Formats: sequence, C-alpha cells, structure tokens
Amino acid sequence: MKTILITVFVGACALSGAAAQAGPSDAEAAALMTKYNCQSCHSTDKKLVGPAFREIAQKYAGNAGAAASLADKVQNGSTGVWGPIPMPPSSIPGGDLSAIVQWILALK
Repeated sequence: MKTILITVFVGACALSGAAAQAGPSDAEAAALMTKYNCQSCHSTDKKLVGPAFREIAQKYAGNAGAAASLADKVQNGSTGVWGPIPMPPSSIPGGDLSAIVQWILALK
C-alpha cells in the first residue's frame, strides 16, 4: 500500500511540474496581449505594423536562447530585425512577459 501511495504521489508531482511548464492558453495569452496592447501592432497570423506572432515563432524555432532574446527585444525595444519600423520598449512585468513569449514560441 505504501508503495502505491508513493508512486501516486510521484506521478502527481510529475504532472503538476509539467503543468507548471506549460505555456498559457490561447485565451490567457489573448488577455495578456490585450492588457499590454500588443495587438495594436501584432496579430497571430498576419503582419500589421510588426510581424505576425507565427512569423516570430518560425524565425526563432530551434533557437535555445529565443525566449531571452525576445523578452529583451520587448523590454528594451528593437529595430532592424523585421524592417525599418522600430518596436518601442515595453514595461510588461516579468511573469506576464515570460508567458507571452512562451505562448508566441509555442505557435506552429
């Protein structure tokens, strides 16, 4: 009985760790992007002022440092990567910024 309880506990811990690693849902990401006005320049599937989020995901696919790089570009602004229009810096708090970047990079 003790072995079964330990196995169940370890399995539950593994699943909760996987859930913590999972990115935000589409609805959660949409709410964050609305909160920080990201959609005024970006959309999921088509270029507006800035690139589509799917284009960003494709460009950085397989790049181990992509999350940190994108977070830096959002926080400090960026220019020249997607054309001449600069992206102004943003003051999105770390947890929300991490969730947004994680969601973008998970797009296919």
